[in-house]
Amino acid sequence: PAMASGPGDGHSTLKRCLGVLREARNDSEQFAALLLVTKAVRAGELDAKTRRQIFDAIGFTFPNRLLTSRQPPAGCPPDTFQALGFTLLACFCTDPELASHSQILNKIPTFNDVLVSPCNPESTSMVDDVYQCLSAVLATTRGPRELVAKGTVSALCQAYMSGSYGSDRALTLLVGLLAIAEAKCWQRNAPHLLAVLSKLSNDFLKAEDMTKFELCEVLPHFIPLSPPLMQDSQGCECLHRLYKGLANILGSKLSQTQRDPALKLAACLVQACGSEWIPAGSAGSKFLALLVNLACVEVRLTLEEPDPLEVEGKKEVVTACYVLIEMGIQECLREEKPLLEEMQKIQLMRIMEEAFGAVIFYLRQVKQEELQDPFIFASVRILGAWMAEETSSLKQEICELLPFLVHYAKKLFQEGSPAVSLPQPKLVSTEGSALPQDALRFLLPGFCHLTAEDKPRDILISAGAPALLWEYFLHQWEVLTSVPKSLTPLTSTEMSLQTACGIFLNLVVTTPDLIRQDKTFSSLMDMLLKSLPLLLPQKDHLVLAANMATLGLMMARILAGSAALQGTQSAQEFFRAAILFLSQAHTAQADPGSGAVALAVSPAYSGAWPEVGELWFLGMQALAACLPLFPWLPQAVLQTHWLENLSELLTHVTPASVDFELVAAFQGVLVELARASRPCRDVILSHQGTEWANLYGMAALEQCLSEQ
Repeated sequence: PAMASGPGDGHSTLKRCLGVLREARNDSEQFAALLLVTKAVRAGELDAKTRRQIFDAIGFTFPNRLLTSRQPPAGCPPDTFQALGFTLLACFCTDPELASHSQILNKIPTFNDVLVSPCNPESTSMVDDVYQCLSAVLATTRGPRELVAKGTVSALCQAYMSGSYGSDRALTLLVGLLAIAEAKCWQRNAPHLLAVLSKLSNDFLKAEDMTKFELCEVLPHFIPLSPPLMQDSQGCECLHRLYKGLANILGSKLSQTQRDPALKLAACLVQACGSEWIPAGSAGSKFLALLVNLACVEVRLTLEEPDPLEVEGKKEVVTACYVLIEMGIQECLREEKPLLEEMQKIQLMRIMEEAFGAVIFYLRQVKQEELQDPFIFASVRILGAWMAEETSSLKQEICELLPFLVHYAKKLFQEGSPAVSLPQPKLVSTEGSALPQDALRFLLPGFCHLTAEDKPRDILISAGAPALLWEYFLHQWEVLTSVPKSLTPLTSTEMSLQTACGIFLNLVVTTPDLIRQDKTFSSLMDMLLKSLPLLLPQKDHLVLAANMATLGLMMARILAGSAALQGTQSAQEFFRAAILFLSQAHTAQADPGSGAVALAVSPAYSGAWPEVGELWFLGMQALAACLPLFPWLPQAVLQTHWLENLSELLTHVTPASVDFELVAAFQGVLVELARASRPCRDVILSHQGTEWANLYGMAALEQCLSEQ
């Protein structure tokens, strides 16, 4: 029977066909009814309910048989049955529930086969149906994982590379898959994806029309954060083509709609490869300066407007500019093989300062209800990067913004503690990722500089920064200690803990009264007493241990009257650990040439000495100051045998190898020990103390030892 023309009639015909399908006695009856059904499906005139009725009438068995039938009906093209099967599956897939059904998911390899097979002109509708099925699967929760696992990425890459029918849809699907499962896609299909990137970057370089700007939108999806593209010669070639293509674009006069995608692509490359994709030499340095310049102009133009971000997509562009500016900051500070010349650096710093003026202007107007916006996070993060490096500029403006920054960091931290250590999302998806983020991590280095100065320090204290820092410190310590030991090289968690120690040290040195009065610091002291003994034995954490030991010693000096420090077990264990840290820093080392024995930094400390050295000297001073305050402490020093070891060390090495500062540090501790404790004095004397004190010019120690 022919399909009736009126929609009402069509519906009744369809109903009749469905009835036939249900009651068909043999394949040919079923097939005839099916042809009519698929005709209606292809005409696209069915609503969801009717489609579901078709599925209920047919189920998966019949399409499954169609897909495996090898014998077409007489006079029909060879893949007639398969085409019908795919049409039905495409129809079923419009129902999300069916799209994630195992019967659809197990067809993924069959779909892939269609994509990689040569397509003859008669079977284009079959290819369309397959793409429809794959798009529907991609939109389900389980779908992307299944597609990656069952080889769809390489099939899509091949379909795109072949340029056959529907290859543009292959690219769209690839973009969708990469947006959801980038890392997995690259793990399994790096060569195929590189081939696509290679073709795209080639097209990008050669295009002279609007295609160039369209490719700017597509390319970021194909630039992986890992594996690094620089590792591979094909990847390097792609990057070079992208650099040249971008240099062409950004060097021309552009409209807003053309410039924005180019800036986003550049930012994506920076996120993935830093500045390594920009070649050294004058062309590269001009390009880099131009990039940062354009980014700064964009930030100013946007953020100085009254309602800066009303325009659709503006946040993404400005976020991309932030990435470029952050690279600008790093390049201006880079001393080894710098890409920029001195003059360029000076100019860029000035231009960046203006951009940061605009960022501050924008942040001062943020409303309470906007605080969860990821764009504000991006703005605070980039300002943190500037404050970390460039503290002298915009000082007044930054001071005025500090209460907001503390409030913002506190709000995010308290609302999002569980997710505090989440990594940064990739640029492409900045819109709408409302994850709680760790803003404080990016502000700490700037706060560390600022707490060394009176005015900003007072503002930070009155804004409640110490209590927030303590909560954050405790949280990050829990994060660090909850990770299995083998997994913790220097993480952002550990960096944050070190920087927080630096801030606390600044406060200890400059505001001892605050340390005495604010309960925060007695809690911090208790925590340090318990934590240092756990941390010190672990080899990988020397810098953090140095920070915590020195901070604890400096605070103990101020909080000497507190109950926790009166010879309690935790206090004794802390001081034992701190003494261990101080006592193991130096060793005797024979000079292979002369045979002379010199004092040197111990091998375990030497790699970290640039970061640890200053803390060691500070720790020695603090220990010396603690000795007269804690009657039980000299005895604890005796138990570690440090005095014997130090005497032996100083007797063995050439005095000329021990510099003045080191002599002063040792003498400071030795004098206090000799004064505070007769047993300590006796140990020093019985180990030729008088002789080596004289030899090293330790006059105060000589004096002390000679007194009865």
